Amino acid sequence: MVQGCVMCVLGPANATTPLLANRRGDSSADSEDDALGGPPRAAQSRLREALLFSWALLATAGVLVLAVWASHTQQTGGNKPAGKRNLIFMVSDGMGPASLSLTRSFRQHTEGLEFGDTLTLDKHFWGTSRTRSNSSLVTDSAAGATAFSCATKSYNGAISMLPGYTPCGTVLEAAKKAGYITGLVVTTDITDATPACFASHVNYRSEQDEIALQEIGQGPLNRVVDLMLGGGRCHFLPNTTEGGCRQDGIDVIELAQREYGWNYIGDRPAFDEFREGREEVPLPMLGLFAPTDIPFELDRRNMNDQYPSLTEMAKTALRALERATEKSDKGFFLMIEGSRIDHAGHGNDPSAQVREVLEYDRAFTAVLEFLDESKTDGVLVATSDHETGGLAVARQIEVDYPQYVWYPQVLANATASSEHLARKLWAHIAAQSTPSTASEPGSESEDPIEELKRYINDELVVPGLGITDATDAELSAVARAPELAQPAFAEMISVRAQIGWSTHGHSAVDVNVYSSGGPGTDALRGNVENTDVGRFLHEYLGVDIDAVTLELREKMGHGGGGGGGGSGGTRPPTTVEDERGASMLAADFAPDHWAAREMAEYQRFEDGVAADVY
Repeated sequence: MVQGCVMCVLGPANATTPLLANRRGDSSADSEDDALGGPPRAAQSRLREALLFSWALLATAGVLVLAVWASHTQQTGGNKPAGKRNLIFMVSDGMGPASLSLTRSFRQHTEGLEFGDTLTLDKHFWGTSRTRSNSSLVTDSAAGATAFSCATKSYNGAISMLPGYTPCGTVLEAAKKAGYITGLVVTTDITDATPACFASHVNYRSEQDEIALQEIGQGPLNRVVDLMLGGGRCHFLPNTTEGGCRQDGIDVIELAQREYGWNYIGDRPAFDEFREGREEVPLPMLGLFAPTDIPFELDRRNMNDQYPSLTEMAKTALRALERATEKSDKGFFLMIEGSRIDHAGHGNDPSAQVREVLEYDRAFTAVLEFLDESKTDGVLVATSDHETGGLAVARQIEVDYPQYVWYPQVLANATASSEHLARKLWAHIAAQSTPSTASEPGSESEDPIEELKRYINDELVVPGLGITDATDAELSAVARAPELAQPAFAEMISVRAQIGWSTHGHSAVDVNVYSSGGPGTDALRGNVENTDVGRFLHEYLGVDIDAVTLELREKMGHGGGGGGGGSGGTRPPTTVEDERGASMLAADFAPDHWAAREMAEYQRFEDGVAADVY
């Protein structure tokens, strides 16, 4: 390109003549120059000017090339970062490409934006990722997170364990050993599959009691996490206490404080003391703000500010880890998960999902703002472990020629999730079944089904879903099978919005990768394996996960489990379960339908979630 510009100035040359050579070959040429330009000195002056101009062009082109290279290096990076650095890894559990389309159009509609307006995520699209596990074309969250944490494929259900049921070192463990400060922020149980895969090793994800012990430090490597914020208090408390579900009677919160030096907060007022770095967060810090999951964003915002949002927890964690590393030559590693996008997909609830994706986008924006303000170099990489629900942003609901439409306003009308409304219904039925509220034998009363249908319509469907045209068939279906209320409510929303779903489980669709850009992130361009994402994480931090793997195998043998007991070397359960049903294996009541398991789980923790019903 530069040569072409110079040739424009100096004219063409033959193939053997140097570009800037004096091309006067004979006396006739000299005579012609003398005739046209005067004495020989004038010709030399013209040549000197041409040379100077040419070199100026070359210098300018060089500066431009260097500028482009520097910009490219800043955005995509060289292969090796240098110096102190921070790495934030975000996981949008269950979010596929269609979720972005759904949310983008919903936001444009509800906020009156132009159709060209996009989410922050859209502006940082980097590539796509393939998601299959070692055991299936359709991964679960455990195998997906193991691909991120260990940079290797494993079987569905594995918590940082290899197909031979041996442990694999994780990027978080290796980072801690290398001197980094580490953190986990989620909106589900902190013992759920994704966070568990960074700080524990068990054969199967349902072993959440054991995962809790390993996460606080009672594992083969002792404590490797400095900050954990999320839900899942029940797996840290014995089932003999309110809101507890541990089977072994151990109070893990008390154990964490007494034996491993953890500081603990369990409610919003305590969280607010440290929110967004207002006060210095003492590390290690354990924050458990709900018995199980933190409520969907659609519900959380209507609960009198009872629970922190994903964005609030992310900001607090970022400031806490930044302060903790101010005087260190190492930075921090933080994993942030938008956990409940997945749960909305499992429930086929588009109203809940768009709010979850919007909140995840806000958290993503907050991380970018932190990186811009931070004095330490850092990179943000974000992706999903899989897609959930087989979402289709349009749906054929009649036999006539299809209408190419879907209706965002239907989702905007909803003020509560289908999950929340189902729980309200279950609580109502339980209250009506108590001796003080049951009808006297022989007394005149309305048909209980009709009475329940009226309650469902007037107290749940109209105010919660924003639906005023529920059919008798829809109301009867919920009244006669209340254990299936959640999917029934979600279907009422989906069919009116003309949103389709293919499954209540996961799908095999490729998922998007997003990034702030930075050293090494060019490796994530295009279409990559999920293990490539995991490989980037440990290579960017410059940590050795193989050494951690060897140490784990020496301390754990060749089986699963850890310092607190674990699962030995036994084969993991082969029961195929959905994301939210894994913990029900040991429950007394485990019906076949996943939605009925939801009702059973709610009944087990009724005292712990009573405050969630507004």
